[in-house]
Amino acid sequence: MSRIELVGWGIVGVGLAAFSVPWFLWGNETVVAGLPVWLWWHVGWMMLTAVVFWVFTKRAWGIGIEADVGDVP
Repeated sequence: MSRIELVGWGIVGVGLAAFSVPWFLWGNETVVAGLPVWLWWHVGWMMLTAVVFWVFTKRAWGIGIEADVGDVP
C-alpha cells in the first residue's frame, strides 16, 4: 500500500470521526417524518460509515500493521 493511500485512509477516518457528531445541527428543531433531523443525520451517517468500513476491509485491512512484500523486518 502506498503512502498516499495510507494518508488518504487517515483523512477519511478523521473526517468520519469529525462529522459523527452533528454540531452544525445543534439548536435545529426541524422534524422530518416524526423524528428530529439530527437523528436522521445519525441514521444516514451510520449507513455511510458502514459502507466506508466495508470498503476499507476489502482494500486496506492491515494498513500500517502488515509489512509490504518488499519490506525487510
